[in-house]
Amino acid sequence: MLGKLQKLTLFKNIEAEIISGLIASGQITEHSFRKGVTVHEQGTDCRGIDLVWAGKLIAYSLAESGSEIIVFEFIKNNIIGANLLFGDQNKYPMNIYCTEDSTLFHISKSAISDLLKDYDFVIPFVKSLSLNSQGMNQKIAMYTQKTLRENLIDYFSDLAETQASKTIILPVSKKQLADHFGVQRPSLFRELKRMKDEGLLEIDNRTIKIYF
Repeated sequence: MLGKLQKLTLFKNIEAEIISGLIASGQITEHSFRKGVTVHEQGTDCRGIDLVWAGKLIAYSLAESGSEIIVFEFIKNNIIGANLLFGDQNKYPMNIYCTEDSTLFHISKSAISDLLKDYDFVIPFVKSLSLNSQGMNQKIAMYTQKTLRENLIDYFSDLAETQASKTIILPVSKKQLADHFGVQRPSLFRELKRMKDEGLLEIDNRTIKIYF
């Protein structure tokens, strides 16, 4: 466990003796979760942070319509719960769910309190808080300032850049894509059809060729 932790940004500059002591006292524990498992349920208390070693998780809420609104994604090196741990309202506002088999390190609140006295821990911890805040702000902007078409164009453009091709492969299902944007599947399908009819793209299952 020590070797894994030392490879993660949050602990890479922390002395091995300190980390080993926290492991021995049970303040840092390793947990594995299968795909489909809810790690934290909405409304439960945040009693520590989770540091992602492997896999992928999402923070999502359920809309009144029953669709999932994906607010944030967590991958290796990301921290879950850092923004809640020391707040007056420290309950998880959303469900945290594994979209892949995942491995997390759980670190107790008391351990975090002690580690925050170490400058080499504080800097990556604060940086993680900032990144989470930026991601949340981007999501809020997406929901409140842009149309579904604008969001789709941004999303497909990012994929085209990542995949270095105007013919892109969707990494998620259409249902997951609709959930990502917080819309119903029929709304997504209608917009994709309009974009196809207007010559902006061609669709073949998860393969999409874009013309913008």
